[in-house]
Amino acid sequence: MQPIIREVKDKHDLRLYIYLPQLLYQNFPNWVPPIYADEWNFHDPSQNKAYRHAEVIRFLAFQDEKPIGRIMGIIHHAYNEAHQEKTGRFFQLDCIPDQEVAQALISTIEGWARSKGMNKVIGPFGFSEKDPQGLQIEGFEHLPVIATPTNPAYLPRLVEAAGYLKEVDCVSYVMKLTNGLPVSFERVYNRIRQNLKLRLIEFTSKRHLKPYIVPVFRLVNETYKSLFGFVPMSEDEMKKFAAQYLPILDPHFVKIVTNEHDEIVAFVVSMPDMSQGIQRAKGKLFPFGFIHILRSAKKTKQLDLLLGAIKPEYRGKGITVLMGKALISTALQHGMETMDSHLILETNIRMRNECENIGGIVYKRYRVFQKNL
Repeated sequence: MQPIIREVKDKHDLRLYIYLPQLLYQNFPNWVPPIYADEWNFHDPSQNKAYRHAEVIRFLAFQDEKPIGRIMGIIHHAYNEAHQEKTGRFFQLDCIPDQEVAQALISTIEGWARSKGMNKVIGPFGFSEKDPQGLQIEGFEHLPVIATPTNPAYLPRLVEAAGYLKEVDCVSYVMKLTNGLPVSFERVYNRIRQNLKLRLIEFTSKRHLKPYIVPVFRLVNETYKSLFGFVPMSEDEMKKFAAQYLPILDPHFVKIVTNEHDEIVAFVVSMPDMSQGIQRAKGKLFPFGFIHILRSAKKTKQLDLLLGAIKPEYRGKGITVLMGKALISTALQHGMETMDSHLILETNIRMRNECENIGGIVYKRYRVFQKNL
């Protein structure tokens, strides 16, 4: 099926582009739509500051005037310059299960990237690791969680058939909270609780949490700089993210550790799983979608980790155990039984060991692909 490929040029096309996966995947029981208000912001240069440093293009595929696929191309000039690369990216690849359609979309991005002087394409990968990265390749029987890829099982095969190979994998662990912590962890916890230089901060209100959000993002910049695809946040972006995410965070599931100077040295941010609520809301917050999402968050038995970091000089001192025990205790008090680790680079052995030390098992896998032009 040879499709017609058309560049997205106006708001009508952009609306079609944003909502197309809903048309393509509505019969896939485990597909979870994005929150569409966030999608509109993602594609709005006035809201998404990443456009300052990147060049973007979008395409739709049609057959008999019917939309059957989409793809986004990104060249992140600031990242390429910092890492001395000439890499283009494809993102938000979605299409019907047809190789010609997938090939046409991907080839269009390759041609665009080549015309811009690029010698390699990776994807799916957005502006940074903060966007959903890769395609899910294992664990399709489980619902995806917020900010992770959601795609049908056929899509990775279409990408591979277009000549793409593995660049890097990310994995997600599931941990049974009801198993408790190993005895060795309890000993570490009891020891670190006696350390008067470290203080665990827990929250019961967003008002109490709010002053810590931007400092947390500063710690992310400091500790994530070596991660694949990481792009540091500016102060303006930190404030924007703080305003965007504070309303949906449950402060009970945020834990912070400070030192004797009241500096943040570690944190973990998590939230009750809301995937079923987002499904029921069909990705729309209004007029009543937010009710489904809030209800799902209250009823869920799963906690989803979103973000965490420890200053390098404080690693190996038991802080992970300190925050982990506090987080698990809070989750159990709220009736939760399992925890999702979010995406972890397969090469991040330290984090993987921490998950496995408390009985975590890999239950989902995601892949970023690459091809030399």
